[in-house]
Amino acid sequence: MRIQINTHDTAGDDDFTGRVEAAIAAGLDRFASQLTRVEVHLADVNASKHGPADKRCMIEARPTHHQPVAVTHQAETIPLAIDGALEKARRVLDKALASRTDHKGRPSVRDNELR
Repeated sequence: MRIQINTHDTAGDDDFTGRVEAAIAAGLDRFASQLTRVEVHLADVNASKHGPADKRCMIEARPTHHQPVAVTHQAETIPLAIDGALEKARRVLDKALASRTDHKGRPSVRDNELR
């Protein structure tokens, strides 16, 4: 799983990017074998103005053999926006990839056809 971080109107030094990559990798680790790429877009919606929920995190995940899924979350801080977007991404990926496993936890017949 390759992770790409894009920042707009936010501080994006190497240390910050590394922390964001680590958070994304940890948050989506159970899907790592099923994802080819994850793009994260971080932005300050109001630019220099301050206001409630003005930081936005958009996560686009690209599962193999499925359409890409994207989620967005806005919060007061970048870490809160990332956490909210990760929670939404996990729910969407669980639903999108549910056909790959049986409800009893065994691999689906369809999963073997995809490999």
